[in-house]
Amino acid sequence: MKTYIALLRGINVSGQKKIIMADLKIMFEELGCTSVSTYIQSGNIVFQHKKDMLTLTDIIKKEILTQFGFDVPVLVLTREMLTTIYDNNPFLKRLEAKEIEDKKMYFTLLSRMPDHKDIEDVESTTARSGNEEFVIAKDVVYFYAANGYGKTKLNNNFFEKKLQSTATTRNLKTVIKLLELSKLD
Repeated sequence: MKTYIALLRGINVSGQKKIIMADLKIMFEELGCTSVSTYIQSGNIVFQHKKDMLTLTDIIKKEILTQFGFDVPVLVLTREMLTTIYDNNPFLKRLEAKEIEDKKMYFTLLSRMPDHKDIEDVESTTARSGNEEFVIAKDVVYFYAANGYGKTKLNNNFFEKKLQSTATTRNLKTVIKLLELSKLD
């Protein structure tokens, strides 16, 4: 059994695509997942399964549509992948030195690596405001929302559209908690 983390995009936001986590946990167990746990209401599930990530992504997506009636983007990662994403955070030293606030650190995880031209277009964007900063690395955007995530124009939808990749965003606290919960192996 391998430990996975499933991130669902856009559930339980402003009353849209409402899924109760207890029901989601049952659905995962019915799919043969073990050691299933959820974290907060935004669709973070840690579980173990024998199948590979791509197969699981497809199965989970189809089952959510069947059981709950929602077409929800699903991103499945291994614990190792999320650990690498966390460890490669270019803002990590500044966070540890308390130069920037941890509550303003976000990870926009992409379903695929964006094209180089799309990355260049985003990096030259004029949408940045104040001292917001981001770094695009492979399939993740590390984003420091200096003015707060609720005020930025550089949100999940912005990066998803500009990088032409399905994306889901999690804050630093959630990433740390998912790493903690996924210590199952």
